[in-house]
Amino acid sequence: MTNNQKRIHRDDFGEVTISAGRKWGVQTQRSLENFAIGSETMPLPLIHAYALVKKAAAKANHELGKLSLEKSEHIQKICDEILTGQWDAEFPLSVWQTGSGTQTNMNVNEVIANLVNEFLDEALVHPNDDVNMGQSTNDTFPTAMHVSGVLEIEMKLLPVLERFIMTLEELETKYQNTVKLGRTHLQDATPITFGQEVSGWKKMIVQNKQMVEMALEPLRLLAIGGTAVGTGLNTPLEFGGLVAGFISEWTGSRFEESGNKFHGLASKDAIVFAHGALNTLAANAMKIANDIRWLASGPRGGMGEITIPANELGSSIMPGKINPTQAEALTMICTQVMGNNTTVSIAGSQGNFELNAYMPVISYNFLQSIQLLAEGLESFNEKCLSGLQANEEKMLETVQQSLALVTALSPHIGYENASKIAQKAEREVTTLKQAALQLELVTEEEFDAYTDVKKMI
Repeated sequence: MTNNQKRIHRDDFGEVTISAGRKWGVQTQRSLENFAIGSETMPLPLIHAYALVKKAAAKANHELGKLSLEKSEHIQKICDEILTGQWDAEFPLSVWQTGSGTQTNMNVNEVIANLVNEFLDEALVHPNDDVNMGQSTNDTFPTAMHVSGVLEIEMKLLPVLERFIMTLEELETKYQNTVKLGRTHLQDATPITFGQEVSGWKKMIVQNKQMVEMALEPLRLLAIGGTAVGTGLNTPLEFGGLVAGFISEWTGSRFEESGNKFHGLASKDAIVFAHGALNTLAANAMKIANDIRWLASGPRGGMGEITIPANELGSSIMPGKINPTQAEALTMICTQVMGNNTTVSIAGSQGNFELNAYMPVISYNFLQSIQLLAEGLESFNEKCLSGLQANEEKMLETVQQSLALVTALSPHIGYENASKIAQKAEREVTTLKQAALQLELVTEEEFDAYTDVKKMI
């Protein structure tokens, strides 16, 4: 029934009014009204993954003789439209809803059914009986969580990590012979090359990429076919395998039916594990970004050992000031991911009996972390890392002034004598060489030979 650009529906709970232009139905509208909480809505990658699940379910149900060809093809067509982003505005529900995600499942079911029926101008497809055939929220939501996580990581995060590693490799090669001061405990240490320092950063990201790839494997197992509690009630035995096969075929990514649906419904350990890999990546990204902004500090009152691109003005009051804004953005992202990891970990521990009822918040935080890391690392790579320049003269000057060079004397004159030289140089504000010669512990020729920085790296 339509009234002044509104659709009025009645169900067992009473009357519901929906804007006439909207494609959702009663259950979606009730969720909008009952959970008007926060600004966080269900992530679109999850919605698009849900459309893949519904498309695969429609095709599987037809092949199993459960759904007519006409219904199956129309459902699949609308799912394809959802995958293009055409209907993104029809999925407005809050993350803060039922912990199983039932309202989001019904949002997807209702939009698909209503779009089919609107196209045909007849009530051919039912959201529960047809679009949700052989399914439950309890198996489709975790399936969509896994599919969206795998696709977002493969399509967005891993390519960024590849480019980030390539930039670091170029810097490592370029500065492999550029000597600088090493630092431990934020204090002067023995010399290294800037290329060696960068190689440490590169290894971090290479290893993080391997960790993320390893974490994809448990995510490839899908709970589809388990229906309400894992027994597969009301669905054919072959259904889950067919759905996983179709999703694999259409995405080009490998997915498999889980061998234990009780585990697939009740446990979110695959996402907890995968987010742990993201958390490790965030920890290393934080370290790299902080190293770079320390090394770029100054330019005259800090270390000033590297120069980073000046992308914008850094101050509203101090003309010419340039701040390490890309590093600041990335490190803020890292703190958000670390916070998300706590949320995912706690929520993942709450799989009471046959169902984890914290799935929307797990999915929201997981997908947010993937997006933030992918986009943050891409921005940092393009606008900071790739334009980084070493101030080689400054690096060499800092090494030559460092008292840490005395370490190279220890094998020749002993730790205690070397310590005497360092303490005298520091106390009298003189050079190591002058202190060593005054103490008559080495000759000038010996000192120069022992403290040759190129031999110390």
